[in-house]
Amino acid sequence: MKSIVLRTGLLTGLILLGWSYNEASAASAWPSKCVSYGEIKPNQNPSLQHMNCLLTNAALEAKIPPEVVKAVATQENGWRQFDGNGQPVVSKDGGIGLMQITNQAGYDQQKLKYDIYYNIQAGVEILSSMYQRTDLPKIKGAEPEVIENWYFPVMAYNGTKPMNSPLYQSTGAKNINAYQEKVFALLEQNSFLGSTKLGQFPFSTADFEYDPNSNKNIVFKKMEYTLTDQMHASAHLLQTGDQVVVTGDNVKLRSQPSTSSVWNVLAKNTVLIIQGNFSYDQSASSKNQFVWYPVKTVDQKLAGYISSAYIMKKLDAPSVDPVDDNDVSLSGKAPAGATIQIMNGTKLIGSTAADANGYFKAGIPVQKAGTQLKVAYKDKLNALSPSTTITVTDKTAPSAPKVNVITSKDKVVTGTAEANTLVYVKVGSTIIGRGKTDAAGKFSVAVPVQKAGTKVGVVVQDSAGNYSPYAVRVVG
Repeated sequence: MKSIVLRTGLLTGLILLGWSYNEASAASAWPSKCVSYGEIKPNQNPSLQHMNCLLTNAALEAKIPPEVVKAVATQENGWRQFDGNGQPVVSKDGGIGLMQITNQAGYDQQKLKYDIYYNIQAGVEILSSMYQRTDLPKIKGAEPEVIENWYFPVMAYNGTKPMNSPLYQSTGAKNINAYQEKVFALLEQNSFLGSTKLGQFPFSTADFEYDPNSNKNIVFKKMEYTLTDQMHASAHLLQTGDQVVVTGDNVKLRSQPSTSSVWNVLAKNTVLIIQGNFSYDQSASSKNQFVWYPVKTVDQKLAGYISSAYIMKKLDAPSVDPVDDNDVSLSGKAPAGATIQIMNGTKLIGSTAADANGYFKAGIPVQKAGTQLKVAYKDKLNALSPSTTITVTDKTAPSAPKVNVITSKDKVVTGTAEANTLVYVKVGSTIIGRGKTDAAGKFSVAVPVQKAGTKVGVVVQDSAGNYSPYAVRVVG
């Protein structure tokens, strides 16, 4: 860690974030959540799952996605505070311990070397302060729980130097050797087991100003980005009762929180219900950086533990109001701010955003009766919801039938109207005959002989219940 941030500036940043100094620096709070692993022995690294517990809870208390903190700790020193001889790990440039704290005069240097709690706390405080820097870009509308929104704070943890530019200025190619790129690659590998790709920034070389031959900090010219890729909130924030979906195929539902326990196989998009707080792998020596959630299937036929790497919070399908073949808009309800997509087959026919109360109304072209429309939304993380399918109803009345001449000798009324409709022949309010048009629209309805001068009305009704205007014939 190469960043130089004074303690006073750090604390100011934390206060701006809405956290008090006591919240951010209470080193006794989060370690107590890992007491089941026992005391840490002097000059010894704790077990891997003990370290997983410590890093996770320090991150949660600092309001940082634990996936980010664990990836930083992996990149910095592989989750080690001490070397094989029990000596504090100190890098050539002075980086100390697990979080490789460098040039931080506001911290006790000896405690950074020998106190793992103190070293972790310093790391999360510094990373938190980087999030508050006003000279670093952010993702528009994204909150701290969004992993991708920590891209630039992670860069700054190591230093906003030309070597960490997201793009090579000379070619515009992605700089996969940048510190933050390495950290996020580790995050995908360890917290998501390579099954998830984080959202990518639409970078341009014009976004960064720097001299590649100088060690001066990068000047950021673009301070806000809009990502079109799906973004990801920390999987450590799920609560009891939350519904989640399985993100991969053939995912294992374990009987215990361990990759060595027996399992059932779950299909992609299986819906599960969180049954309690997450736990760490039963094997203290396990290298797994994810956590395990106790879950059950919605039908309650299966229960067990699933890796946080393979689940995401379930989105509900939008509710959609009925739409008919005269409508030029479609309305309904979805999460506030969600982007609505209305599809006719593969064609997008309407789009809008839900308001602060979740209501939406989008203009659409008039659709034929019987057409099936699929309505879905993208939430604030660009995750696509399940779709609601709605069938366009028929609200268009048939045209008035054409009725042939009726004489005082006729025992049938004939004519044409919309195909496959019911035909009613009336005198006044009395129905004197019923029938149906054929596939060609012709009808012939038996009726009693009517006196000359009688007014006979004919109306048809389609399968949707719509009635045509009356056609009236005077018996000749």
